[in-house]
Amino acid sequence: MLEAIENSAFATFVRESPSLFGYTAVLALHAIGLAIVAGVNTVVALRLLGVARDIPLWPIRKLFPLMYTGFWINALSGVALLAANASGMLTNAMFYIKMVFIVIAVVIMRSMHNTVFADLLPDTDVHHATLGRRLAAASLVCWLGAIVAGRLTAYPYFVAAWFGI
Repeated sequence: MLEAIENSAFATFVRESPSLFGYTAVLALHAIGLAIVAGVNTVVALRLLGVARDIPLWPIRKLFPLMYTGFWINALSGVALLAANASGMLTNAMFYIKMVFIVIAVVIMRSMHNTVFADLLPDTDVHHATLGRRLAAASLVCWLGAIVAGRLTAYPYFVAAWFGI
């Protein structure tokens, strides 16, 4: 099945095309999507942790659609990159670690959106403050873990030598 995916016309185009719309564009979109979702999430998390307290939380809730957009750019480009190297990624332990971090980070992002920011009023910044700080810290850890694990997918022999996985 992995061979069928890797040998599909789309996967072959992404992997082997000399066009800028092949691997280069897909990888660039993946980086842009990651920068949006993880970068904006970091801004929200740092604000919940107390950085820039003079910026009210109320307008920050408008950043969630941007984070979701970044996530979908990242997810779709990630599927294209996975198709281009399915056998390499799906046998790579760091790929699965990355996916776990991403799933947890997205669950935290949704939880943050649905609890801390859901019923936030314009003049209140302390609603769900403790929960917000916990979710923010966990979010930062998960996105950092996803980024590091994602980079380590390119070095499976190094990871195997150092970590035995």
